[in-house]
Amino acid sequence: MRTTRREFVSAGAALALAAQWSRAADKANKIPIGLELYSVRHELEKDLPGTLDHVAQMGYDCVEFYSTYEKWTPEQARTVREQLDKLKLKCYSTHNGMESFSGDGLTKAIELNKILGTKYIVLAHPGGNIKTLDQWNKVAATLDAANEQMKSSGLHAGYHNHDLEWKPVDGKRPLEVLAENTDKSIMLQLDVGTCLEAGGDPVAWINTHPGRIKSLHVKDWSPKSGYQVLFGEGVAPWKEIFAAAEKRGGVEYYLIEQEGSRFPELETAERCLVAYKDLRSGKNNS
Repeated sequence: MRTTRREFVSAGAALALAAQWSRAADKANKIPIGLELYSVRHELEKDLPGTLDHVAQMGYDCVEFYSTYEKWTPEQARTVREQLDKLKLKCYSTHNGMESFSGDGLTKAIELNKILGTKYIVLAHPGGNIKTLDQWNKVAATLDAANEQMKSSGLHAGYHNHDLEWKPVDGKRPLEVLAENTDKSIMLQLDVGTCLEAGGDPVAWINTHPGRIKSLHVKDWSPKSGYQVLFGEGVAPWKEIFAAAEKRGGVEYYLIEQEGSRFPELETAERCLVAYKDLRSGKNNS
């Protein structure tokens, strides 16, 4: 049967599109996908080793510990690191309170994070009742000073946004103050869900801060259900977000985070991972 020129061109376009999706999927598969362990906080409190086992069995590449780890002794951190190594799980960053960014708290945070093998000590929240740009400038100065101390240990500081940082103070968003007044080696960890809730544009933010969005909290949001939706059920434009993160943001790893859902914690984490992998593989192209 003879093939018309139109059919040939159409077939060629289909092959090109398939190749494009294949290249995108290959690139996506090289970026680790992890779990912010706050997503399974109640399970973690009951059984830390067992929870890590479950997370590894689901297929996660890495985990991010949150502030409760700050209470560990170095011996406890070494025990956790041994298990992570056995499970082939990485820990690229931890979430911390302000106490981990100065004095003895910073010294301890550096020690624990070196044991865990992390790259970034992330400030999860500045604490206190911060209302002025001068106060936000002081937060930036604290991050810079801590980052200088971390560098000698092969670590860097990071900052994780909530909705607060997107709300203008005297006509300027606090997150812009932090970005403009901190060293470029400090990671700006983007929480997609809180950005959306506050009316921010995650794609625009990534594109205007190249190389600084080393990781993202892959958390969805919807006007009706808030954060109680699974990955892909909210309004986040994930394809555009991932494209910006990989082309401009300098992303090194992604972290799924859930505040909670209609399913138990571990099932929620597994369902989100399945949905993420389906989207990234091109199975869900809608």
